[in-house]
Amino acid sequence: MQLYKERLLSPGQLKRLSEHKYSCTSHSLFDGLLQFWWDWLVDKVPLWLAPNLITILGLLVNIFTTLILIYYSPDAKAEAPRWACFACALGLFVYQTLDAIDGKQARRTGTSTPLGELFDHGCDSISTVFVALSACISVQLGYYPTWMFFQCFCAITLFYCAHWQTYVSGCLRFGKLDVTEAQFTIIGIHLISAIFGPSIWMTEIPILGVGTLNNFIAGIFYAGYIHVFLQFCKVFESGGIGKNGSTIAGTSVLSPIIPFSFVVVPAFIIYRKSAEHVYENHPALYILAFGMVAAKVTNRLVVAHMTKNEMQYLDSSLIGPAMLFLNQYFNFFIKEYYVLWGCFIWVTLDLLRYSVQICHEICDHLKIMLFRIPTGNQRVGSTQSSIANEKNAQMVVEHQSLLGEEHQFGSDTSLDL
Repeated sequence: MQLYKERLLSPGQLKRLSEHKYSCTSHSLFDGLLQFWWDWLVDKVPLWLAPNLITILGLLVNIFTTLILIYYSPDAKAEAPRWACFACALGLFVYQTLDAIDGKQARRTGTSTPLGELFDHGCDSISTVFVALSACISVQLGYYPTWMFFQCFCAITLFYCAHWQTYVSGCLRFGKLDVTEAQFTIIGIHLISAIFGPSIWMTEIPILGVGTLNNFIAGIFYAGYIHVFLQFCKVFESGGIGKNGSTIAGTSVLSPIIPFSFVVVPAFIIYRKSAEHVYENHPALYILAFGMVAAKVTNRLVVAHMTKNEMQYLDSSLIGPAMLFLNQYFNFFIKEYYVLWGCFIWVTLDLLRYSVQICHEICDHLKIMLFRIPTGNQRVGSTQSSIANEKNAQMVVEHQSLLGEEHQFGSDTSLDL
């Protein structure tokens, strides 16, 4: 019995998805240092705990702690309690750790599947929005709304670009200073706010001529964004993996810019044209609304890559931003704040509907379960753990070699299930 009348993935796409192989290269500085912690922790995880369940638990913790911060400072100007900043730092650390061990748990239990990669990146696309927003609130960047806007949307854009270059080259690549390093920098920012109070970031720095300390921090992040973006550009210069330098799906390497521009451009126009200053007065809600649209578009790009399929330009989630745009353009009597809430609710439900249906279709095709490990796989995992404990040098070297190639973004995201 089918739960959905219209399927999102064709039989051809599902077949190509089942044949998909995860490819990733990473030169991250922090990943090598943290391997010992991740290896130790995953050995303590029970074999019955599904990798996807680990991923979603980390995401929920991160969302919950960020929502606490948003509750106390929805305009990113009010000084949030120090304990809320500490909770956000802890939540991000928990998320980063669980996101790093889900792939290890998948290999440990013999349950790696393509859906794990998709599920992992889908959670990361949502987490990116909350992580960027929490950092802005923690440093009270709401006093500089334009800085805050670009800070959040630069983070969202770079995450999209990471999967854009994967769609082009067929390989997810990370540099020496990448996601893990950025996450620990944000953890450090939250801890400073927890120790000294968020107002510490409003301290003037006359010597450097950059104004306040939070402006200085924002400048550092922008420099990092530019560095990472230039690395992406090198991938595009060499052309795609497809025929005649096209993408993995045989499309133009520039084609993914179109659906993402339908998110970023309206977000900026609506922000600048708002008569009620809807963004300045409600920046957290505004960024969450457009962030969920960006997450939906990014998920569709990941699906297009894994199924070697052309990415569609228009999406149902764009109805949310369209409500705000039309309300402004025709000078409707509806308050923009209410329309913004309607936009946020629509895009969130649309993202959830899409995610549930995609997972359902893939689980049905691969004959697997999303959050459960079959009993047989648990026995396989136990056997693998016993073998790993033996003094077989060749197997240990091979195992460590595999671990050295994985990255936090999915930690060998051919993973879960």
